[in-house]
Amino acid sequence: MNILMLAPEPFFQPRGTPISVYFRLKALTDLGHRVTLVTYPLGEDRSFPGLRIVRVPRLPGLRTIKIGPSLIKVPLDILLFLLASRELVLRRYDLVFSHEEAGFLGVILAKLRGVPHVYDMHSSLPQQLDNFNFSRSALLKGIFLMMESLVLRSSRSVIVICRDLQRFVEAMGFGRKAVFLENFLDFDAPRITAKDLSRQKKLLAPRGEKIALYAGNFQFYQGIPLLLEAAAKVKGKAVLALVGATGEDRNEMKHKAESLGIAGRVAFVDRVAPSLVPLYIAAADVLVSPRLSGTNTPLKIYSFLRSGKPLVATRLWTHTQVLDDSIAVLVEPNAESLAAGLSFALFDKSAQKKALAAKAKADREYTYPAYLEKIGEALAMAAGQPAK
Repeated sequence: MNILMLAPEPFFQPRGTPISVYFRLKALTDLGHRVTLVTYPLGEDRSFPGLRIVRVPRLPGLRTIKIGPSLIKVPLDILLFLLASRELVLRRYDLVFSHEEAGFLGVILAKLRGVPHVYDMHSSLPQQLDNFNFSRSALLKGIFLMMESLVLRSSRSVIVICRDLQRFVEAMGFGRKAVFLENFLDFDAPRITAKDLSRQKKLLAPRGEKIALYAGNFQFYQGIPLLLEAAAKVKGKAVLALVGATGEDRNEMKHKAESLGIAGRVAFVDRVAPSLVPLYIAAADVLVSPRLSGTNTPLKIYSFLRSGKPLVATRLWTHTQVLDDSIAVLVEPNAESLAAGLSFALFDKSAQKKALAAKAKADREYTYPAYLEKIGEALAMAAGQPAK
């Protein structure tokens, strides 16, 4: 098929939804489809056979687009709609495929052109207002909920990335449209040599300490302050490596580490290319996800499961829809429990049993052929055809 994809994101940047968009594009083009991606002006180009990228004009002074809802997205989404409309006039498309809030725009465009629409639902839009502390307005939430309901009702198929979203779509009465597709794919990484690994370990833990690693953004819902408080309570030779730090967030967390008296036991690493993350994971002894809120499964969880390293995570639905006590060290979202979990994972050899069970699960269930099959199912459902 010839597919028009709308992605209201800076593509490509190494963060949540843009990573998901990257792998959707890879899968669609690997399946032989041609895709025109209409997206924001920021980001790095990526190339796949059959992919064409069209970007909206860059607004004066636009340098960054923060994660989550923001006012700057309003004019960008208007431009996205206009550019996508132009594409539908100039070229023939068989299907419109939209991400996040562009689902509303995609539904309108698909109806105008009489083609099916696929909604890639990465999160619930009203819930984002709370998760990112954007607004507590009941009116705004009501508008977002109404838009979301319209998109679900008007789409031929809906891709949901976690059990929570699947339940949500079912509760809204559209469960028959849902295709459950977890974001478990990883970027190809350069081969890691023993020398590379040794160098990385020395950079993070110059005195040979054990390494607990967090990789991701520093948004408040990720629980980085809690993780620092827990690290201060861990006894024994261990350092905490925080990968993904940027600007003010990094400086704020550095001050937090200093106030806890553990500045010398915390390594801050700026955001790195996705292909380098496996090197940091390989250098770590323990991986940690201290998330405090939200219901979507963090993308990093799937990489962590494949690593063969013990994983410590908060016992919240955001994690437990994928994790259980047989494959992870689950802890309560407080400093004492998290510190105890880190200590167990770092210094108790029995934690490795959970890591091996996690890897076995990931190797068995999270495969590229399974991913391609789910993408094919979503497209077939949208086209009114039986999935192959």
